[in-house]
Amino acid sequence: MSRQFGEEGRRLSYGSYLRLLELLQLQTGLSEEHDELLFIVAHQAYELWFKVVLHELSGARSRIEADDIFYARHLLRRVYVIEKLLVEQIEVLETMSPQDFLAFRSQLAPASGFQSVQFREIEFLSGLKEPAYLARVEATPDEMNRLRKRLEEASLADAFRALVKRRGSPQLRDIYMDRERHADLFDLCEALLDHDETFALWRARHVLMVERQIGGKPGTGGSSGAEYLRSTLDKRFFPELWEVRSEL
Repeated sequence: MSRQFGEEGRRLSYGSYLRLLELLQLQTGLSEEHDELLFIVAHQAYELWFKVVLHELSGARSRIEADDIFYARHLLRRVYVIEKLLVEQIEVLETMSPQDFLAFRSQLAPASGFQSVQFREIEFLSGLKEPAYLARVEATPDEMNRLRKRLEEASLADAFRALVKRRGSPQLRDIYMDRERHADLFDLCEALLDHDETFALWRARHVLMVERQIGGKPGTGGSSGAEYLRSTLDKRFFPELWEVRSEL
């Protein structure tokens, strides 16, 4: 009897490869409230996708540094699609009523999404570096080392600017006005902007969700809640790619 592909040795199963026994034990809440499971799963899913986004952004930076613009754009396209998914996931969280969330919210303090180390890594790696954040974050020594490394290393924005310099330092306006001559640079600019815009959309959508859930209440981590989040809406990874629009 012939064996099917993958049957030799039978070292793995679907569950063992994905380590599902361990994974599905990581959703233990602090209350008996029904919606706490949804809250935990949604935020764990965010952190898993953040891990992938960091992997792809690091890969895109490396490809830009190696002048492999085609593959850098491929990886940035993947980031863009993942970030659209992250925006859509907010709608799942909004199936919780304010009362349902408030039933277990007090258990979360002082934990807060503000403390997401991977979220800050995405900002730092993309080009939005805020050293002052290190003084406010509650993180393990390993997480602090990761954040410091992100601050010190070249960002995606740095890699893009170095690439433009290697190409003879054309102005962004020239890249946009002469797309035939600078086709790959133009496409890369738009791929970077897709990442920037979609991340900004996530920020805006997240503010609305917070206002819908807790109104003007302070955040569990001590921030001013929605008021603080609104103050972040103007953050951009690649401001020059937005500003050049005014010059065209």
